[in-house]
Amino acid sequence: MTPDDRAGILLVDDMEDNLIALEAVLGSLNEPIVRARSGEEAMKALLRRRFAVVLLDIRMPGMDGFETAANIKRLDQTKDVPIIFLTGADEDAGYTFRGYATGAADYLTKPFDPWVLRAKVNVFLELHRKNQQLQKLLAREQADFGELGKRLAAIENRLSEEPVDVATLRKETRELRQLLNRARSN
Repeated sequence: MTPDDRAGILLVDDMEDNLIALEAVLGSLNEPIVRARSGEEAMKALLRRRFAVVLLDIRMPGMDGFETAANIKRLDQTKDVPIIFLTGADEDAGYTFRGYATGAADYLTKPFDPWVLRAKVNVFLELHRKNQQLQKLLAREQADFGELGKRLAAIENRLSEEPVDVATLRKETRELRQLLNRARSN
């Protein structure tokens, strides 16, 4: 796995103790963890690198979690990053609805169960890895089909020449069949 394949986890909370607790719970996942102490810092981090998931506190000074989530979902570069909102248990019940309406993938109240949090984050990490694999597979298939097109055009050109070199055409046809079989097996 290359460093680019490693999915980052962005922790956004204005309270140092909360960031420390989140790092302690998620450290065993062995993925890069980036901290942000405000919505503004979170946006800067999201524009610098890719993340598999954002854990976002709702109540923060300045840009709160809802505003931060709305900004994340507004940008093409970050709109698909899943957000797990974290908030105190004594918060307004309308926060849950507002969180999902803003684009949250999940919502947890503090204090949270460490096992549940780790399991939820791990699901998003795995989804990120699978998405990366699919993107690589798609790129490889596109390259293979591009190569097939070029080789077919070359064969068509040879067929229009006189005399036709049948042995070379057979060889190129076998190579095309192998390339096509490789594309199918992916």
